[in-house]
Amino acid sequence: MDRVRDWRLVRDLPLTLVLLLAGCWAALFSWLSLARHEAWWTGRFDLGNMVQAIWNTAHGDLLMATNVGGDQAPRLGSHVDPLLVALAPLQWLTDSAAPLLVAQAVIVAAGAIPAFLLGRLWLRDDRLAVAAAVMWLLYAPLQWAVVTDLHAVTLAAPLLMLAIWAAETRRDWVLGAAVVLALLGKEQVGLAVAVLGVWMIVRQRRRIAGAVVAVTSIAWTALAVLVIIPGAGTGVPHPFAERFGRFGDTPSEALVGAMTHPLDVITTVGGWSRVSYLFALLLPLLLLPLFAPLLAAAALPDLMLNMLADWWPNHSIEFHYATVMSPFLVAAAILGLAGLRSRPRPLWLPLLLRRGGRVAVGLVAASVLGTVVLGPMPFFGPLSAATQSRLRQYEATTHSTALREAASLIPGDVVVSAGNNEGGHLSARQRILVFPAIGDAAWVMVDRTRPNVRDRLDPSGFHYWLDRLRARTDFRLVYDRDGVMVLRRIEAMDP
Repeated sequence: MDRVRDWRLVRDLPLTLVLLLAGCWAALFSWLSLARHEAWWTGRFDLGNMVQAIWNTAHGDLLMATNVGGDQAPRLGSHVDPLLVALAPLQWLTDSAAPLLVAQAVIVAAGAIPAFLLGRLWLRDDRLAVAAAVMWLLYAPLQWAVVTDLHAVTLAAPLLMLAIWAAETRRDWVLGAAVVLALLGKEQVGLAVAVLGVWMIVRQRRRIAGAVVAVTSIAWTALAVLVIIPGAGTGVPHPFAERFGRFGDTPSEALVGAMTHPLDVITTVGGWSRVSYLFALLLPLLLLPLFAPLLAAAALPDLMLNMLADWWPNHSIEFHYATVMSPFLVAAAILGLAGLRSRPRPLWLPLLLRRGGRVAVGLVAASVLGTVVLGPMPFFGPLSAATQSRLRQYEATTHSTALREAASLIPGDVVVSAGNNEGGHLSARQRILVFPAIGDAAWVMVDRTRPNVRDRLDPSGFHYWLDRLRARTDFRLVYDRDGVMVLRRIEAMDP
């Protein structure tokens, strides 16, 4: 019996259940991510960008990638996300993106563990703690982030949840490691972590520790935006001007523009697309983050960035732009519920919320409903309010077969120009251009059924550039099936 007690996973059945749920979730979302990839719906933007940076790192060229202009440049000139380096060993043995997608699903699933531990700490009921882990796993914005290509900032989400738990339990070494790694996920993560530092000061009266977290995070974001990005690239995180142009072409101009034109800010964030975005973030969590406002405030920097953006994916949960907000909102929901359970007034509220089993069922039911209505899983069909075209992106078709056949003709060690979706499979190489850039490419692969110019659908522009390519005498068509075309530069052909 003593030996059995030493087996923590046997003794701690709630934790064991959470680990099983996280494992099943990781398996399911690995399968969904791989199915979407094999259906050729991942893209050069952004899976290919990440794969190329990781592949080059694995082969000795740190975070180098080919930009939209066709130049080799450090990825840090677009986004400061060196956390990608941690995935480089996965590209030592294979050029496939599959291990990277599986790793992302597994890492995000691991965030259920600190969610469970926070639930156990704050709610003091293992049934509610398990429900807290389920809230993490079934939170639709996180699910969309996992199936939408690969992003370093998605890997930062479970690290942020771990940082919240470490801050609350005063495990400073764990907190420091989690914060440092999370900051490497993207340049603006520091804005959210700075609010976590303020939360530590107010909640725990840890002035020095909280100030160190806040100041370090702000300093890192400033260094990334004002020094690293300008030094490594164009000086503007692509495509900042396009997404926030109504307020300014650079981060500093946009900040000043937003502060000096408050009516524009109000009319922008008050539109239905932004309001519905806010509902999609909060309703699956039963509005509970509103009852832990300071912790939830860590989501505000990314929330404002997304709601002020002109580009619609920014204010949609169906992409990866809500990733930084998700751990803070889930943690704030747990803390908000704990606060409501401890309130003395009104009398009916604590009596209702202290029934742990029923509350746990309610939390799980809300999470399941949120997944069914808002999530990326294709099984729910007409019950889902998600974009139906995106729910169909897991289906392999004869067109997928044509794309795979065409890509198999292109060697892995040559320069290639490819459309957006094709680039999601062809980026594990030193150099790849995005159609219509041709440059020194020896091969070109395009898909007439998905007429992209760079990362945007532009049928007229696509056919203009395709006609120009076909008129060239130095390229020969070597594959044409189901709208998929491969052309090879004649001088690169074997005699």
